[in-house]
Amino acid sequence: MSGRWWALVAVSLATFMTYLDNNVVNVALPTIQRDLALTISGLEWIVSAYILVFAGLLLAGGRLADVFGPRTAFFTGLTVFTLASVAAGLAGSQETLIAARAVQGLGAALVTPSTLALLPRIFPDPRERATAVGIWSAVGALALAIGPLTGGFLSENADWGWIFLINLPIGVVAAAIGLRAIRVERAASGRVSLDLPGLATSAVALFALTYALIEGESRGWTSAPILGAFAAFAVAAVAFLVVESRTAQPMIDLSLFRARIFSGGLLSMGLWSFGVFGIYFFTALYLQSALGFSPTEAGAGFVPMALLMAVIASVSPRIAERFGSAGTVAAGLGLMAVAIGGLSSAGEGSHYGDLLPWFLLYGAGAGLLVPLTNVVLNAMPPARAGVASGVLNVSREVFGLLGITILGAILSARQSAVGGAPLHAFLEAYRFTLLIAAAIVLVGVPVSLYSLRRTRAAAVAEPAVPEPVA
Repeated sequence: MSGRWWALVAVSLATFMTYLDNNVVNVALPTIQRDLALTISGLEWIVSAYILVFAGLLLAGGRLADVFGPRTAFFTGLTVFTLASVAAGLAGSQETLIAARAVQGLGAALVTPSTLALLPRIFPDPRERATAVGIWSAVGALALAIGPLTGGFLSENADWGWIFLINLPIGVVAAAIGLRAIRVERAASGRVSLDLPGLATSAVALFALTYALIEGESRGWTSAPILGAFAAFAVAAVAFLVVESRTAQPMIDLSLFRARIFSGGLLSMGLWSFGVFGIYFFTALYLQSALGFSPTEAGAGFVPMALLMAVIASVSPRIAERFGSAGTVAAGLGLMAVAIGGLSSAGEGSHYGDLLPWFLLYGAGAGLLVPLTNVVLNAMPPARAGVASGVLNVSREVFGLLGITILGAILSARQSAVGGAPLHAFLEAYRFTLLIAAAIVLVGVPVSLYSLRRTRAAAVAEPAVPEPVA
């Protein structure tokens, strides 16, 4: 295997590790709460600290990758994330654990944009790059499914600290392979602006929005802290747009959002994330509350879906090359919407076998959206690949949080309106919420058909790639 494919192994391992931490914690929370005598607020912040810092600094991390080089950002983020994971695994108090989770978010905000920024430089050939992105996406899909399963298994059969400590060997192996195999350009020698006002305003806007979406349900959407957070987001977002329109070297060229491929691609990716986050979160509740699954069994229930998603993701670039990105992505979103609607037929007498065909259909649809990553990255100049990756991941994270928030609010309201036995009320609300989710994801079909038309995976412009360095 040539050096560039070994480089893909290193990048994929790092991606797997950071994606895993998005959801490995959830099923282990009861065990962590018992062992550390956590307050409810502390329990919530174990999850929120990571997401808040990760989402808040994604654009900043992408810009740092562009200025200092994606290789430098990659190894810096990988080191920070791995060391923070060790600190989290050895934490003996809620304060230490929450702080370690926040530092993990910082490391992930550097690693995630730099991985996608590295791929065009490692794979200058468009066909090879499409295959690499497919493999990278497949690894991410596997991590999404293995996270709950891993967290449930380790929390039930070992110390909960191992859900974080498993990142140490993964991080060491990724670094060892990457140091030998990743050979890309160093940071540009010319003067490049870091755009500090843009970094600051984007971070404040994303921090505020993420905080409001995470805490809105528990604190109340009309409470002073949440309204204040939304106000801070609005002010910082406007300030960011003003700064970016006036600076000589902006983080993001705002004119790109007028391009249908770029803006439509981001919206399609956001709708995919809306569906993925929503179905994982609420269907996990269904599996445990209605079917009586243990946390480990609930996590295992998603594995067939994720395996098929990973397989389809690895071949979807070839499908897009044959049929075009617009049709491939639209078909993927359409299949997801049908699958979500099919899951709404689940009732009190349903079994896992009744859900599995819909899970598999959903996994097939989600795997077809891989060409979107290539489309969005190729809409940005090569020198801004880090920021392009940051924008793409911000779309995923924010729409994912919106999926949980909006669908959660709909489910709660419907559950209260239905009344009756708790399980009956939950199931009625769950099925209604899935139909709403299916309708929202279905919007992505015409969006992708319009915005990505005449875009073929094999016809993307090849970026100028500097000579590799040792």
